Amino acid sequence: MSQSESELQLINKQLKALLMNERNMIANLANASALLYNNMSNLNWAGFYLLKGQDLLLGPFQGLPACVHIPLGKGVCGSAAKDKKTYLVADVHQFTGHIACDEASRSEIVVPIVVGERLIGVLDLDSPRKNRFNMRDKGLLEDFVKILIDSTDFI
Repeated sequence: MSQSESELQLINKQLKALLMNERNMIANLANASALLYNNMSNLNWAGFYLLKGQDLLLGPFQGLPACVHIPLGKGVCGSAAKDKKTYLVADVHQFTGHIACDEASRSEIVVPIVVGERLIGVLDLDSPRKNRFNMRDKGLLEDFVKILIDSTDFI
């Protein structure tokens, strides 16, 4: 097992510990975004967008101010939400319809939060480095979202 893989697994263990005695959605998403932002290298944004009507609305995050509303099906976040599947984008400038909230972002990964069949929102991570995210990150972050779902009362 590589060091980076064990570091990624540690993040999920830390998340379980953070959420152990708390089920509040806002508190859990706030701590989750801080955990990722401060423990994953080469990130310039880590946070959540939550479904409100036909838009994703900015939720708890770490990083520079961000776009507030993203329509379903638009950009990486809106596409991942609409399709209810993880999008791993090596170069956001090659993604048709990319929404540039931060010009420094070069790569992005977005994991949908789906409870049962209901879309709650998405976890969104941006990096100033192209090709920052890989399949190992995808697996970690999908597990991260499962931990959040199991430990949080989504309203």
